[in-house]
Amino acid sequence: MEELIIEPIEDFGLSRKQQQSTLFSKIGVVGCGKAGQNIARMASVNGMEVVFIELSQQRIDEAFESMGKVLDRRIENWGMTQGEKKLILSRIKGSLDYRDLADCDFVIEAIRAESSGRKILERKEVFRKIEEVVAPDCIIATSSTTIVVTELSSELKNRERCVSLHFFVQSPEARVCEVVKGLYTSEEVYQKILKFVKMVNRQAIPVEESAGLISVRLYTSLLNEACRTLMEGVAAMEDIDAVMKVGFGMRFGPFELADILGIDKINRWMENLYDEFGDSKYMASPIIKKLNRAKRFGKHVGMGFYTYDENGNMKCGESFKISKI
Repeated sequence: MEELIIEPIEDFGLSRKQQQSTLFSKIGVVGCGKAGQNIARMASVNGMEVVFIELSQQRIDEAFESMGKVLDRRIENWGMTQGEKKLILSRIKGSLDYRDLADCDFVIEAIRAESSGRKILERKEVFRKIEEVVAPDCIIATSSTTIVVTELSSELKNRERCVSLHFFVQSPEARVCEVVKGLYTSEEVYQKILKFVKMVNRQAIPVEESAGLISVRLYTSLLNEACRTLMEGVAAMEDIDAVMKVGFGMRFGPFELADILGIDKINRWMENLYDEFGDSKYMASPIIKKLNRAKRFGKHVGMGFYTYDENGNMKCGESFKISKI
């Protein structure tokens, strides 16, 4: 009987050093608020492993609960199964330790801006902590729209790997992303990021480095003019929203969108833009300032320009009146 020769298959495979890792197989997110959750969920849906960093276990739990609710709504609309939801969430890991970012090939800073100010120092510190633990070729990005990435990366050792990305959170399925190449950003890194945007099924919009990019500069000007129109008594708030939605095809009117984005966030945007450009058109309307002071921050707290029930549905006939603020 002929002797059977058995050889270990490992000898014919590539060694770990020879194997090429898949680009963007694992990404990191620092801060898992609304923007961070959107990025983490989007990457996981497209097959990437995700680790996000938060300040406490409570915030980690809240992030998973919030992402689960978004996926549940997709299940209700027949856009996903329970099995797919479970698989998506299984690819996402929450952590309190920056060292868990060590094997990521792309990390994006998406920290919450919970107080007024530009939070430059806090974001620079995040960039520094990321650089301490990741590989030299790991790309570091920010999701900030009003702080330029050149300023955030200016003190890093490898400044050429830093870029800025802005994904739209008012609609989790918005298929567009503003991509900014900073002063130090290398062309190789920029091309890789364009590939990443394509991998997550978004259209990349190249934007020159400028506070506010395209989206925030145009929207804040629109909202300010809508507030001015309301204050002059030209039309009711609901009617102004209706004109923009029906007449111009916008998915949300300016006031409705403000509630979705958050009045507090928009107020900070305007403060940052005014500090950057010194143009009075970016000064927040008195209505926005009053809503912000009254802590009517929008849909996430149940009150903004409109009022919402516990499920986030708008209550009819209970929108804010100027005389009440």
